[in-house]
Amino acid sequence: MSKFGLKVEEGKEGKNGEPSIGPVYRNPIAKNGFPSADPDLSTAWQLFRSAVEKYPGNRMLGWRDFKDGKWGPYNWKTYKEAYEETLQTGSALRAHGIEPGARIGIYGANCPQWIVAMEACSAHSLICVPLYDTLGSGAVDFIIEHAEIDIVFVQDKKVKELLNEECTHAKRLKLIVCFTSLQQEEKDKAVSMDIKPYSWNEFLNMGKENPSEPSPPQPLDICTIMYTSGTSGEPKGVILTHENMTASVTGVDHFMEEFEDKMTVDDVYISFLPLAHILDRMIEEFFFHRGASVGYFHGNINEIQEDMMELKPTFLAGVPRVYEKVHEGVLKALEELNPFRRHMFHVLYNLKLKWMNLGYKQKYASRLADLLAFRKVKNRLGGRIRLIVSGGAPLSSEVEEFLRVTSCGFVLQGYGLTETCGLATIGHPDEMCMLGTVGPPFVFTEVRLEEVPEMGYDPLADPPRGEICVRGRTTFAGYYKNPELTKEAIKDGWFHTGDIGEMMPNGVVKVIDRKKNVIKLSQGEYVALEYLEKVYGIAPIVEDIWVYGDSFKSMLVAVVAPHEGNTKKWADKNGHKGSITELCSLQDLNQYVLLELKSAAERNKLRGFENIKGVILEPQPFEFDKELVTATMKKRRERLLKRYKVEIDDLYKRLNAAAKR
Repeated sequence: MSKFGLKVEEGKEGKNGEPSIGPVYRNPIAKNGFPSADPDLSTAWQLFRSAVEKYPGNRMLGWRDFKDGKWGPYNWKTYKEAYEETLQTGSALRAHGIEPGARIGIYGANCPQWIVAMEACSAHSLICVPLYDTLGSGAVDFIIEHAEIDIVFVQDKKVKELLNEECTHAKRLKLIVCFTSLQQEEKDKAVSMDIKPYSWNEFLNMGKENPSEPSPPQPLDICTIMYTSGTSGEPKGVILTHENMTASVTGVDHFMEEFEDKMTVDDVYISFLPLAHILDRMIEEFFFHRGASVGYFHGNINEIQEDMMELKPTFLAGVPRVYEKVHEGVLKALEELNPFRRHMFHVLYNLKLKWMNLGYKQKYASRLADLLAFRKVKNRLGGRIRLIVSGGAPLSSEVEEFLRVTSCGFVLQGYGLTETCGLATIGHPDEMCMLGTVGPPFVFTEVRLEEVPEMGYDPLADPPRGEICVRGRTTFAGYYKNPELTKEAIKDGWFHTGDIGEMMPNGVVKVIDRKKNVIKLSQGEYVALEYLEKVYGIAPIVEDIWVYGDSFKSMLVAVVAPHEGNTKKWADKNGHKGSITELCSLQDLNQYVLLELKSAAERNKLRGFENIKGVILEPQPFEFDKELVTATMKKRRERLLKRYKVEIDDLYKRLNAAAKR
């Protein structure tokens, strides 16, 4: 058996109340220690400067303009052009008295201006702070105040939200710079708040007129503070240094040296995952490092296929929900084929899968199958895809296998968090033994499992299971202005991820559970289940509620015990009679409960993915069954799932069927 992760330190059994810890694993590249850092590539600014020197004329940043009622072809900025705009932007910031260490907000969809503002921060030792409104209502306002932001680069569509009365801390801003141009009404509003407004070109011109030499950062300086979801309440500010960023980028260099297929300057990445998230940010940093191209989607995720057909990317990264839609689309197209062609597709699928399982690389496994059937799947993705990466949440084995067989490209999963600056583990292309796993430790990362006794996970048992703990050069420096949370998350140098993993015999990791009652949906968004239960539990129709979701689903469902008195009132008003058990069988009551939950979500300004999409009605509150709750009335989630699994599976089937209509 090939070993993809190597044991470099033995585990030890817990004593005196301390948990057991499993062996420490590293990537084989780092068997005898992490590779030496390149002193000429030790900051994000050095990465960009180096790329500009090597690839000045290469296409770097691509975008589409809307003309004559349609989206045009991709326009491109070269590395040299982006560098010149970066220098001008940095000079304009310094002309406004902005000093190294200041926090600079960037608020808006992915676009070339986002990257220029980001690189300008690196050039002058400024700290880039992405603002991301889907973290929840008031998140932008919170981050502006918490990070003490004085300047925001902002997309035109986000200006009104930034200057909205509800964003009370916007008053602290000194200036805003729009990615394009501002409406006169927006300029007037900004001026009335003592904020100086600039269009993009106005700001660049100020930089031209007031040139300033860069003030490059040091490796241990803060590069970015990325805010991520808390279990409830305020977001957490993850501090990532320049060393974290460069280790993540150069680690991929080391990783890719192991494989026959190499990245080239002709590779193209389509960017649609938010730049405010670590996954997209690090992919783009790597593409820039290698002189390749990044093209941005035009903003409507439902029309991403049109962008892909125009851009013809070679690299695609997404959360599982993206690939589930691709899978669903192909299956739907298959249903429309005549029986013979559908049968041939499955024959060719099984033929190629057989050869891949025998160890053949996907591009050699069945060229006939690729030619006759699977090139059409590849064409749906633009026709040039070479590599597909899934991250953000576990990808189901079914969808991963389907993509490995039909996409005509490499498919792999990675695992990481904002706190690990992206990758903590990464899978290998063409290794079918890694199906359903997230691969071995990343080049600059060590991984071990820690016992979670209350959940029955033991890293010294067979199979070894426990909380995934990570340390290394990519591990974050701490949570901004939150030493207590930092101390809770990092113990003895190990970052405790909260995810439960299983260490496979070949040294690769499989993510199997979540330690706390915070789950990640298939689109990569975190959901705090207990927090949602508190919000929805306030609805008058609800006596008790258990919210359920998992990383292979994009929707939340719930088991609701209706409030008996209010249910009887509803029944009387709507002409229904019967016991609470009989009423719970009514579809009308089911729909009414859903509407009430929706109202509760709207009142509390919950995000779309926090909405309950389907409910199962239970006549009796959970507290009457001691198997389902603890002595302190906490829900035993694993037992609730066991109790309602059949109904939940059936509910998801009905919701998925309805979504496809």
